Amino acid sequence: MTRNVSGWAAHQQNGSLEPWSFSRRDLLDDDVAVRVEYCGVCSSDISAIRHGTSFPLVPGHEMVGEITEVGTAVTQFKVGDKVALGNIIDSCGKCPPCRAGRENWCERFPTLTYGNIDPKDGLPTRGGYSTEYVLPEKFTYHLPEGLDPAGVAPLMCAGITTYVPLKRWGAGPGKTVGIVGLGGLGHIALKIAHVLGAEVVQFTRTMDKADEARALGADDVVLSTDAQQMAAQKGRFDLILDTVGAPHSLEPYMSALAMDGTLCIVGIPEGDLTVSPLSLIYGAKNIAGAGSGGTRETREMLDFCAEHGIVADVELMRPDQINEALARLARNDVRYRFVLDLTAQRQ
Repeated sequence: MTRNVSGWAAHQQNGSLEPWSFSRRDLLDDDVAVRVEYCGVCSSDISAIRHGTSFPLVPGHEMVGEITEVGTAVTQFKVGDKVALGNIIDSCGKCPPCRAGRENWCERFPTLTYGNIDPKDGLPTRGGYSTEYVLPEKFTYHLPEGLDPAGVAPLMCAGITTYVPLKRWGAGPGKTVGIVGLGGLGHIALKIAHVLGAEVVQFTRTMDKADEARALGADDVVLSTDAQQMAAQKGRFDLILDTVGAPHSLEPYMSALAMDGTLCIVGIPEGDLTVSPLSLIYGAKNIAGAGSGGTRETREMLDFCAEHGIVADVELMRPDQINEALARLARNDVRYRFVLDLTAQRQ
């Protein structure tokens, strides 16, 4: 049995998104059905549209909505609950990462919100640019009370992607943390690092963002295109979180690391990154990567953001404005995250 859903899909590489009707599975015993109310627009959606190989493609992996139906074995949710969904909807549940609650590193590979084949039903996964989503309760999260639901949606990607490395590498009092890029990822990273108690420095290519960065929690702002300012950062940082999705040099940031410091990549530029071996060896520095998070980390992130009132700064768009949103996002014309208001199409 399947259920009819409507959404917005690209039917070929680089194609515009168009209204499209499709099917989702009927609920398994441990599934919930969620009426999607808000869905964030992520740069990875653009990448999937440009480079994906399986079409039609319904993007969207940052959702907030309301449960409309539950399977017979569901115990943590009921009809009417407000929930949040992220970019992972299932995993093998048996490998060491899954048993540790870090399902994003599932050795079978996690089932992604869109662009995969779901092993449970053999159907292509379709994303949150749609009226409804069906997934296991394990990968469904209660929406924290008191937070703007539209602002929560991007936390399910940008929030968890930046929260995990900031926590893992000890951002907090006595640490100096640099954030490279002030976009969809960077502005949330800045908020989180500030609340964690670190000295936070924003790297930006244009100083017209300096006041915005300070308003979001930056203690200092450094112009990354100014060689003199960058040279003055030598040895300053315990951790630098690089959120930029465009090609750029890592060497200035390696120089800015203190001894034993870490440069963590969370943005995904096209093409390879290069770094001099000596910039790693001198000072015993580290390059690391991070991406998304598992169920344990995601629940912790949502609790943390609820406690401190952290949400993304968003601009709401109607579903029929999705192509405009994607075009503006591609040219970085957003402060700081687009969110589709799916309730608008039901009014």
